[in-house]
Amino acid sequence: MERMPSAKPPASPFTALHFQLVLLRRMADHNPDLVENARRELGVSLAEMREANKRWQAMVRSPRSRTAAARYRSVLGPPESTIPRKVGDLSCEARLWPLPLWPDLRFEVLLAPNGTVWNEWLIRAPGAKGPTLRTLSDLTPWSCTVDEAAQAFAPARPLEGTAPTRWGLAFVAPDAEGVGREVVAEFTWGLLQRVEVRTP
Repeated sequence: MERMPSAKPPASPFTALHFQLVLLRRMADHNPDLVENARRELGVSLAEMREANKRWQAMVRSPRSRTAAARYRSVLGPPESTIPRKVGDLSCEARLWPLPLWPDLRFEVLLAPNGTVWNEWLIRAPGAKGPTLRTLSDLTPWSCTVDEAAQAFAPARPLEGTAPTRWGLAFVAPDAEGVGREVVAEFTWGLLQRVEVRTP
Protein backbone atom coordinates (compact mmCIF):
# COMPACT_ATOMS: atom_id res chain seq x y z
CA MET A 1 0.00 0.00 0.00
CA GLU A 2 1.37 3.39 -1.00
CA ARG A 3 2.29 5.57 1.93
CA MET A 4 0.65 9.00 1.98
CA PRO A 5 3.06 11.93 2.31
CA SER A 6 3.06 13.50 5.74
CA ALA A 7 1.26 16.79 6.10
CA LYS A 8 3.41 19.91 6.15
CA PRO A 9 3.73 21.13 9.73
CA PRO A 10 1.92 24.42 10.35
CA ALA A 11 4.11 27.52 10.44
CA SER A 12 4.86 28.87 13.89
CA PRO A 13 2.98 32.04 14.85
CA PHE A 14 4.46 35.31 13.63
CA THR A 15 5.09 37.27 16.81
CA ALA A 16 6.46 40.61 18.01
CA LEU A 17 9.92 39.01 18.05
CA HIS A 18 9.67 38.28 14.32
CA PHE A 19 8.33 41.77 13.65
CA GLN A 20 11.37 43.32 15.32
CA LEU A 21 13.53 41.27 12.94
CA VAL A 22 11.58 42.78 10.02
CA LEU A 23 12.40 46.27 11.26
CA LEU A 24 16.04 45.33 11.73
CA ARG A 25 16.29 43.84 8.25
CA ARG A 26 15.47 47.23 6.71
CA MET A 27 17.90 49.03 9.02
CA ALA A 28 20.78 46.68 8.17
CA ASP A 29 21.41 48.53 4.90
CA HIS A 30 22.73 51.55 6.83
CA ASN A 31 23.82 50.22 10.23
CA PRO A 32 24.84 46.55 10.01
CA ASP A 33 26.81 46.69 13.28
CA LEU A 34 23.87 48.04 15.30
CA VAL A 35 21.58 45.47 13.70
CA GLU A 36 24.04 42.66 14.42
CA ASN A 37 24.19 43.63 18.10
CA ALA A 38 20.39 43.86 18.31
CA ARG A 39 19.97 40.50 16.60
CA ARG A 40 22.29 38.88 19.12
CA GLU A 41 20.40 40.57 21.95
CA LEU A 42 17.26 38.91 20.65
CA GLY A 43 19.08 35.56 20.43
CA VAL A 44 18.29 34.82 16.79
CA SER A 45 20.41 33.86 13.80
CA LEU A 46 20.89 35.74 10.55
CA ALA A 47 18.94 33.00 8.79
CA GLU A 48 16.02 33.49 11.20
CA MET A 49 16.02 37.21 10.49
CA ARG A 50 15.91 36.58 6.74
CA GLU A 51 13.12 34.04 7.17
CA ALA A 52 11.07 36.47 9.30
CA ASN A 53 11.38 39.13 6.61
CA LYS A 54 10.40 36.61 3.91
CA ARG A 55 7.29 35.58 5.86
CA TRP A 56 6.33 39.22 6.49
CA GLN A 57 6.61 40.10 2.81
CA ALA A 58 4.49 37.07 1.92
CA MET A 59 1.81 38.18 4.40
CA VAL A 60 1.78 41.73 3.07
CA ARG A 61 1.60 40.69 -0.58
CA SER A 62 -0.82 37.79 -0.25
CA PRO A 63 -4.09 38.37 -2.17
CA ARG A 64 -5.89 36.85 0.83
CA SER A 65 -4.04 39.10 3.26
CA ARG A 66 -6.00 40.70 6.09
CA THR A 67 -6.04 44.47 6.38
CA ALA A 68 -2.86 46.17 7.61
CA ALA A 69 -4.57 47.16 10.86
CA ALA A 70 -5.72 43.59 11.50
CA ARG A 71 -2.27 42.24 10.59
CA TYR A 72 -0.55 44.41 13.20
CA ARG A 73 -3.06 43.42 15.85
CA SER A 74 -2.56 39.74 15.01
CA VAL A 75 1.23 39.99 15.22
CA LEU A 76 1.64 42.48 18.09
CA GLY A 77 -1.50 41.77 20.10
CA PRO A 78 -3.83 44.43 21.49
CA PRO A 79 -2.23 47.90 21.43
CA GLU A 80 -0.78 49.22 24.66
CA SER A 81 -2.70 52.44 24.10
CA THR A 82 -5.02 54.06 21.58
CA ILE A 83 -4.73 57.83 21.22
CA PRO A 84 -6.95 60.22 19.23
CA ARG A 85 -4.90 62.21 16.73
CA LYS A 86 -5.80 65.13 14.48
CA VAL A 87 -4.40 65.15 10.94
CA GLY A 88 -5.53 68.38 9.38
CA ASP A 89 -9.31 68.40 9.82
CA LEU A 90 -9.59 64.63 10.24
CA SER A 91 -9.88 62.84 13.55
CA CYS A 92 -7.66 59.74 13.38
CA GLU A 93 -6.62 57.00 15.77
CA ALA A 94 -3.04 56.18 16.75
CA ARG A 95 -2.40 52.66 18.06
CA LEU A 96 0.84 52.15 20.01
CA TRP A 97 2.77 48.98 20.80
CA PRO A 98 5.96 48.51 22.88
CA LEU A 99 8.91 46.63 21.36
CA PRO A 100 11.59 45.20 23.69
CA LEU A 101 14.51 46.37 21.51
CA TRP A 102 13.53 50.02 21.91
CA PRO A 103 11.92 50.40 25.35
CA ASP A 104 11.71 54.22 25.08
CA LEU A 105 9.93 54.03 21.73
CA ARG A 106 6.56 52.76 20.55
CA PHE A 107 5.51 51.38 17.20
CA GLU A 108 2.70 53.64 16.03
CA VAL A 109 0.06 52.74 13.48
CA LEU A 110 -2.06 55.70 12.41
CA LEU A 111 -5.56 54.83 11.20
CA ALA A 112 -7.76 57.05 9.07
CA PRO A 113 -11.46 57.39 9.98
CA ASN A 114 -12.31 54.57 7.52
CA GLY A 115 -9.83 52.19 9.19
CA THR A 116 -7.11 52.49 6.53
CA VAL A 117 -3.53 52.58 7.82
CA TRP A 118 -2.01 55.94 6.90
CA ASN A 119 1.36 55.62 8.59
CA GLU A 120 3.42 53.10 10.53
CA TRP A 121 6.67 53.93 12.30
CA LEU A 122 8.54 54.26 15.59
CA ILE A 123 7.86 57.27 17.82
CA ARG A 124 8.99 58.29 21.30
CA ALA A 125 6.88 56.64 23.98
CA PRO A 126 4.41 59.01 25.67
CA GLY A 127 6.09 60.40 28.77
CA ALA A 128 9.57 59.15 27.82
CA LYS A 129 12.40 61.70 27.79
CA GLY A 130 13.60 62.41 24.29
CA PRO A 131 17.20 63.06 23.21
CA THR A 132 18.92 66.44 23.39
CA LEU A 133 19.47 67.49 19.79
CA ARG A 134 21.53 70.65 19.34
CA THR A 135 24.35 69.93 16.88
CA LEU A 136 25.37 67.52 14.16
CA SER A 137 27.22 65.35 16.68
CA ASP A 138 23.92 64.63 18.45
CA LEU A 139 22.47 63.06 15.30
CA THR A 140 23.80 59.53 15.78
CA PRO A 141 22.14 56.41 14.34
CA TRP A 142 19.00 55.33 16.23
CA SER A 143 19.21 58.45 18.45
CA CYS A 144 15.94 60.11 17.43
CA THR A 145 12.71 59.86 15.48
CA VAL A 146 11.51 61.85 12.48
CA ASP A 147 9.38 64.19 14.60
CA GLU A 148 12.16 64.82 17.11
CA ALA A 149 14.66 65.82 14.42
CA ALA A 150 12.09 67.98 12.63
CA GLN A 151 11.26 69.87 15.83
CA ALA A 152 14.88 70.27 16.98
CA PHE A 153 16.07 71.65 13.65
CA ALA A 154 13.01 73.49 12.40
CA PRO A 155 12.20 74.36 9.74
CA ALA A 156 12.84 70.89 8.27
CA ARG A 157 11.74 69.92 4.78
CA PRO A 158 10.35 66.39 4.28
CA LEU A 159 11.90 64.38 1.47
CA GLU A 160 10.67 61.32 -0.36
CA GLY A 161 12.24 58.16 1.03
CA THR A 162 14.59 56.05 -1.06
CA ALA A 163 12.49 52.92 -0.41
CA PRO A 164 9.29 51.87 1.37
CA THR A 165 9.38 52.46 5.15
CA ARG A 166 12.01 55.19 4.66
CA TRP A 167 11.66 58.94 5.20
CA GLY A 168 14.02 61.85 4.65
CA LEU A 169 14.41 65.33 6.16
CA ALA A 170 16.48 68.27 4.93
CA PHE A 171 17.46 70.91 7.46
CA VAL A 172 20.33 73.03 8.78
CA ALA A 173 22.24 71.89 11.89
CA PRO A 174 25.27 73.54 13.50
CA ASP A 175 28.59 71.70 13.55
CA ALA A 176 31.03 71.68 16.50
CA GLU A 177 32.13 75.23 15.66
CA GLY A 178 28.54 76.47 15.48
CA VAL A 179 28.55 76.79 11.69
CA GLY A 180 25.20 75.83 10.16
CA ARG A 181 25.45 72.90 7.77
CA GLU A 182 22.84 71.74 5.29
CA VAL A 183 22.12 68.09 5.97
CA VAL A 184 19.88 65.31 4.76
CA ALA A 185 18.81 62.83 7.41
CA GLU A 186 17.44 59.42 6.45
CA PHE A 187 15.09 57.42 8.64
CA THR A 188 13.91 53.81 8.45
CA TRP A 189 10.64 52.92 10.19
CA GLY A 190 10.82 56.43 11.70
CA LEU A 191 14.23 55.95 13.37
CA LEU A 192 17.33 57.93 12.33
CA GLN A 193 19.81 55.86 10.31
CA ARG A 194 22.30 58.29 8.81
CA VAL A 195 23.01 61.97 8.18
CA GLU A 196 24.67 63.29 5.05
CA VAL A 197 26.26 66.74 5.19
CA ARG A 198 25.86 68.68 1.95
CA THR A 199 29.08 70.34 0.83
CA PRO A 200 28.85 74.05 -0.07
